Amino acid sequence: MTAHQGARERILLSPPDVGRREEDMVVEAVRSGWIAPLGPMVDAFEQAMAERCGRRHAVALSSGTAALHLALLQAGAGPGTVVVVPTMTFAATANAVAYTGAEPFFVDCEEATGNLDPELLEQALKQLDAEGATVAAVIPVDLLGRCADYGRLLPICERFGVAVVSDAAESLGSTCAGRPAGSFGAMAALSFNGNKVMTTSGGGMLLTDDAATAERVRYLSTQARQPAVHYEHTEIGYNYRLSNVLAALGLAQLERLDEMIGRRRALRAAYADVFGGTSGVRVFQRPGDEGDNCWLTAVVVDPTEAGWDADDLRAALDRADIESRPLWKPMHQQPVFARARSLVLGAADHLFANGLTLPSGSALTADQVNTVLATLSAFIEAR
Repeated sequence: MTAHQGARERILLSPPDVGRREEDMVVEAVRSGWIAPLGPMVDAFEQAMAERCGRRHAVALSSGTAALHLALLQAGAGPGTVVVVPTMTFAATANAVAYTGAEPFFVDCEEATGNLDPELLEQALKQLDAEGATVAAVIPVDLLGRCADYGRLLPICERFGVAVVSDAAESLGSTCAGRPAGSFGAMAALSFNGNKVMTTSGGGMLLTDDAATAERVRYLSTQARQPAVHYEHTEIGYNYRLSNVLAALGLAQLERLDEMIGRRRALRAAYADVFGGTSGVRVFQRPGDEGDNCWLTAVVVDPTEAGWDADDLRAALDRADIESRPLWKPMHQQPVFARARSLVLGAADHLFANGLTLPSGSALTADQVNTVLATLSAFIEAR
C-alpha cells in the first residue's frame, strides 16, 4: 500500500452533494447542443427558482457576487453613495459594494444570530441622514442560513427611503415568518457555489418582483449588447450569465434541496446532543432554527466557563483530518477595508474570536459523521 492509498481522507465542512440525477441532467444538456451560456435549462432553472423563492422573476448568473453587483448598480450604488453592510459576512458582500465605487459602511450584528442588528442599523441610517449622505442600499445577510430579521429591518429602511438588497447567498431553502429566503427586499441574491446547500459548481441568481429590473439585469449581464446585427454597445456590460450546462446541474440539485437540508438539520441536532451537557458551549443559532436550512452549524465557546477555547477544538479536529473554521472575520477587521467607516459594539468581534463552524454537508457519509461526533466526544471527555 502506498502512502497515498493509506492516507485518511479529510472530512470537509460542506462538500458538494451530487449524484446520478445530476449526471443525467448534465449529459442531457450537453447532448442537446446548448453548451454556451443561455438555453432551455437556464430558462427552466430561472422559473423553478423564482417559484421556490416566491418571486416573479429570476436571472441566472455566474455567481452570487455577480448578483449582488448588478443589484447594487440597479439600486443606484456608485461613487458618492453609501451602502450599509453587516460587518459579520463573507468578503463578497463588501466586495460587490467596492465594484460599484460606493462606500461600504459596516454595522454590527446581534450576538445571538450573527445577523444585522436592527437598532444599530437605525442609528447608522440616522447618522448618514444627518450627514446628508446618499444611501443607495442596505444589504442584510442571512448568516449561515438564518434569515435576517426582515420584520424589523424592512420598516426601518422604508422610513429612510433606502432600498433593501437581500444577500440570501447562504439561506436558500430557509424561511422567515412563513416567507422563503430570497423573497425579501427589492432584490435578492442567491449563490450556488460548490460549498452551498445546493450547487451549480459556480453560479448565482438575482431575484426580483420587478420586470424592468430583471430585464435590465439580463441586459447588463450579457455585455450590454444592443439589439443590432453587429456588436453594438452604448454602455459597459458584464459577462455574468450562467451556462446551460450548469443550470442543468442546478435543476437536479433543486429537486433534492429539501432532502439535503434535512440531512444538514439532522447533523445539527446531533451536534446539539454532543454539546448538550458541556458548560460554556452553545450551538450557534440553535434557538429558533426551525426555518433555517442549517447550511453551516457552528459552536460558540466561552473559554472561561468551558476551560478551553475554540482554537483548541479546531486544533483537535485538524489532527483528526476534520476541517473546521472560525466564523467570518468581520469586515471592519479586514485590512482591505481598514479605512471604511463602521458602527460596531463588539458582537461580531466576539463571534469571530469564539465561534467555530463544524462539518455540516449533506454529502457526509455515516462513517464520516460518526468520526466527527466521536472526535468531539473524546475532546470533551478529555477536558
